[in-house]
Amino acid sequence: MPTANGIVRLAAVADIHVGKTAHGTLASLFAQISERADVLAMCGDLTDYGLAEEAKVLAREIGTALRVPCITVLGNHDYEAGKCDEIRQILVDAGVVVLDGDAAELHGVGFAGVKGFCGGFGRGALGPWGEDIIKLFVREAVNEAFKLESALARLRTPHRVALLHYSPIRATVEGEPLEIFPYLGCSRLEEPLARYPVTAVLHGHAHNGTLEGTTSSGTPVYNVAMPLLKKCWPEQPPFRIIEIGA
Repeated sequence: MPTANGIVRLAAVADIHVGKTAHGTLASLFAQISERADVLAMCGDLTDYGLAEEAKVLAREIGTALRVPCITVLGNHDYEAGKCDEIRQILVDAGVVVLDGDAAELHGVGFAGVKGFCGGFGRGALGPWGEDIIKLFVREAVNEAFKLESALARLRTPHRVALLHYSPIRATVEGEPLEIFPYLGCSRLEEPLARYPVTAVLHGHAHNGTLEGTTSSGTPVYNVAMPLLKKCWPEQPPFRIIEIGA
């Protein structure tokens, strides 16, 4: 159901990198989010090495301290050990909505989410030319963009939010070494955002990037990687509040 005043306060964070020994380290963060937000959105790299044991630690932290709905996508770290399906189920069992080409509605706001993929931006984006392995690499980014488009197309809410791990634009990875820009996101992920306009785009992955930018159509894009939030806002808790419907 929508909130009483029609405004949904969305807390967003990514790249929390929970390890096996992180018991109790997120309780304060989740308690603060519960006081200030209506929904928590997490944008991948929830675990450090993609282990089920790490996901179980996170699930316990969520169950202990978080009092608002939580929605997420997975990140590249969550795929590292080949346990992404197990991680997803652990989080679902803890009440978390995990998106992978899916759409969901919380408090009247529609969410569409994918992990995304890399490949570069603009004229520097890798094209499907040459060796088969290059074509497969590019196809992964194309498939993630198709999944995002399909999820957005299913939403009928007045406000829509896109959750990604990789960035769809170059602006929010500025600050990272230029050499790794192609590994931080891909312009192909921006294409569905033009066809199905959204209120906001959230992503992580670029720990040393830029807090915000816009798509070519003017949609705000927020980089909510926890290391970046800590660096830019050292006196504040490391999450971002975005008001949807304001």
